This record gives sequence, structure tokens and C-alpha cells, in this order.
Amino acid sequence: MTDLYDADILEWSERQAALLRRIAAGERINTAELDWPNIIEEVESVGNEQLHAVESLLVQLLIHRLKLMAWPQSLAVRGWEKQVRVFGLQVRRRYAPSMRQRLDLPGLYEEALLSLPETIDERAPLPIPAACPFALDDLLAGE
Repeated sequence: MTDLYDADILEWSERQAALLRRIAAGERINTAELDWPNIIEEVESVGNEQLHAVESLLVQLLIHRLKLMAWPQSLAVRGWEKQVRVFGLQVRRRYAPSMRQRLDLPGLYEEALLSLPETIDERAPLPIPAACPFALDDLLAGE
């Protein structure tokens, strides 16, 4: 079954789902057909992918909030404000309470800082905090 997993993940997942549905319906099947190691790995990866998506959205949210702080007179302010709302909404949709303990907000803030351009509209940024000035609850609450 691992060969199929490596060769055609779609076919593998459809077969494994069908077998699991049969078991859930009470049917007795040969459980040797189930690829338990890869099923377990795939179930774990679902949560990890959601966590990564929330981290990525938080970085984008932080970048746009920082741009608003650093370049408040930019012509792009309205667009950044919209992006803050959009990324905030997306974070709130995907965030799960169990992620709180796994999110490294200071690390995500550092990534956002590194992503900022040196200038916008040919202007240097206003001073911005070296440490994250936002609490996770504030980012999740929106504006």
C-alpha cells in the first residue's frame, strides 16, 4: 500500500477513505489493507497545515499593520487597511484555540520585520518597535 501512497496519493487516499467508511459502518474488513503509518501521518499533517496557514496569515497581517505604522502618509494606506481586514478575517476563520500554545508570535513578528521594504514612496520608515507590540488576542479580535 505504501507503493500506491508514493505513486498516486489521490488513489491511495480514496481507497483508504473507502476502507475507513466501511469500518465506521460496522463492516468487518481485513485491516491489513489499511496503511496505518501513512494514515496517521496524513491526519497529523492536516493540523500542521492549518497551523502553518494561520502563521502565514499572521505574518501578512503583521506586515500590513507595520506598514501602516511605519508609513502612515503613504498613498497605499487604504490598500494596507483593507489587507489588514482581509488577513484578519482569514486568520479568525482558520484559527483554532489549540494553536495558541504553538504560535510563536515574537518569531512571526521578526519574520514580518524582515519582510518590510527599506523604503516606500522613497521614504524611510518611521520608528517601529523591535518587539511585537501586538497581543495575539488583539490580532484575532480585528479592528
